[in-house]
Amino acid sequence: MSEMSLQNAADVTRGDARVGRRAVIAASAGNALEWYDFTVYALFAVYIAKNFFPGADQTTELIKAFLAFGLGFVIRPLGAIVLGSYADHAGRKAALTLTIFLMAVGTLVIAAAPTYAAIGIGAPILLLVGRVLQGFSAGGEVGGAAAFLVEHAPADKKGRYASWLQASMAMSNIIGALVAFAVTSLLTQDQIGDWGWRIPFIIGLAIAPIGMWMRRTLDETPHFKLEIERHYKTSRAQRAPLTAVFSEFPRELIKGVGMCVLWTVSTYTLVIFMPIYVQRTFGITGSQAFMAALIGNVFMVVTCVFAGALSDKIGRKKILVGAAIILALGTHPLLWLVKASPTLEVMIFVQVTFCIITALFVGVAPAALSEIFPTRVRSTGMSLCYNTATTIFGGFAPAILTWLSQQGGIYAPAWYVTVAAICALVSLATFKTSTE
Repeated sequence: MSEMSLQNAADVTRGDARVGRRAVIAASAGNALEWYDFTVYALFAVYIAKNFFPGADQTTELIKAFLAFGLGFVIRPLGAIVLGSYADHAGRKAALTLTIFLMAVGTLVIAAAPTYAAIGIGAPILLLVGRVLQGFSAGGEVGGAAAFLVEHAPADKKGRYASWLQASMAMSNIIGALVAFAVTSLLTQDQIGDWGWRIPFIIGLAIAPIGMWMRRTLDETPHFKLEIERHYKTSRAQRAPLTAVFSEFPRELIKGVGMCVLWTVSTYTLVIFMPIYVQRTFGITGSQAFMAALIGNVFMVVTCVFAGALSDKIGRKKILVGAAIILALGTHPLLWLVKASPTLEVMIFVQVTFCIITALFVGVAPAALSEIFPTRVRSTGMSLCYNTATTIFGGFAPAILTWLSQQGGIYAPAWYVTVAAICALVSLATFKTSTE
């Protein structure tokens, strides 16, 4: 892109701060609504397991339910390729509207699916169809939403804008935890098992149209408009985004995946999976675990935005490296503390700490990742990096960790995070962003 085009993009963004704020609100709200549907599956996996995967014991049922959860991640790279390329070709706005529609359809399938007792093998098949649709949608969400936020941001606030991507995911966890806390507190275990587990998905369906409306009213990003204008003026044939990413940016892909390993592992292990893990391993009750998750995610929202804004001042890499070291060294003692004293107060303290140290990394990661890809392939590149790491290391983490803990490895989540942190540190050793 020419210097004049870049200056025009900066002028457009700087000239109307209201457009930028509206972009943050609309993109973040839509992202939160979409990830809410994704999150509640994990929170209610125990009840889903009993209804769709009845087996000889609870552990087998839960592992099967988490394997279905993981299947949604297997399809994510395909969603990353298709929806990421679509965002780089048709625009961020079109892609974001499509992703939330697909997520809503997948949620509808899960919410309405009959149980195994009603239709037999057809029940888990329907559940898997819903998870595939959700996974395909989520595959394009991160790259498209991050590109949208970064390209609407002023040059000195890209970290702050992009931090709302992960902050909005934490908001979805808050909404999910509130719903889970209400359902587990107001209904009996039998009621939850029979029909109460469907309530969170029905709520997701009710709020999905709001997210779709907000995204359809968004303005396209100035950078993408100028990229299209440049393309038409030069009349030069361009490679398809997917081809361009693999042929022109292979090193960036490898580095990005390495960083995203810790991004996804810390989120799914310490924030999403932990409320389920402590119930089965340390005897924490469901309402206690969900209350701790609720409080922890409030701190996560604040810390994500704080870390993103700080990265605009002192650089992305410093914060990412520091957070990775803290995650590598701090997870073991925190799990030991829960084991030594499995009380509500300790669980709240530990979950809040988990959310804060995770937010220090994931609040900065979107901006850092976006800065290694140019506008023409940004959504595709980010989607591939994030979803490759998520599929391999994040999607099946709950199933793997459930099995490992059953074999006596109660510190398996801590070891998993430590290995992921080492991968990220190796990647960050040669990582460069525009703020460095």
